[in-house]
Amino acid sequence: MGGPRFEPVRTVRAYERIVEQIENAVETGALTPGQRLPSERELMAQFSVSRSTVREALRVLQARGLVQSRPGDPNGAEVQPFSPAALHKSMTTLARVDELSLGELVQFRMVLDASANLLAARLRTDEQLAEMDTAIERMRKAAEVSYDEFSAADVAFHDAVARASRNKLIQISTDVVRSIVVGLIAGKIASSDDRVALMRRSIRHHEEVLAAVRAGDGPLAARLSRETMYDYYADYVAPAERAALRALLEE
Repeated sequence: MGGPRFEPVRTVRAYERIVEQIENAVETGALTPGQRLPSERELMAQFSVSRSTVREALRVLQARGLVQSRPGDPNGAEVQPFSPAALHKSMTTLARVDELSLGELVQFRMVLDASANLLAARLRTDEQLAEMDTAIERMRKAAEVSYDEFSAADVAFHDAVARASRNKLIQISTDVVRSIVVGLIAGKIASSDDRVALMRRSIRHHEEVLAAVRAGDGPLAARLSRETMYDYYADYVAPAERAALRALLEE
């Protein structure tokens, strides 16, 4: 039979409706950072709900970093300014709860890192180049000694590149995705028979990327980044998902 297809109806609890309305007020600017929400008693009256429902909504809003509610405070909860930490937490939860595959996460990281490298090649400072140099030197020293130290130096390199992009969303997003991806495969790399070879290969890739960033060649830096991610992670991704990663190498 033809006609439209409908989705199952989801039961929505009262506190979720409160959260939606307050979030919308913040997003539209009707509520701004530093402003106070009405008191619990007034919220109960406006929404026609119980105190427990109001408090559940406030707990959710506080967990999302939108408001700050202090026990015993006679005033309403205070609307909070934008927080990179809150966005970091939300993105981490989204990536984990939605059970994204390793292939999807690696592909997203390839896109993000390439963009960061492109911008860094055009916007980096001499101080940021020095930070990248230092991180690679730390990677060289750690390769024969400690995988954990190597990983920390690797993170320092990518953090320096992300900061050089001068884009906070790129910085936050790359940090979240990188930490999840590394967490998923760290054990496999740490126990790999060719772990040292992998680290040495990674160092060469980082040196090539740094050379492109130093030369101001954004497109080359972006391409090298995608190739590095593919070379490092492709073996850990399901064969069916590798084609999606390879598609990024053809840009």
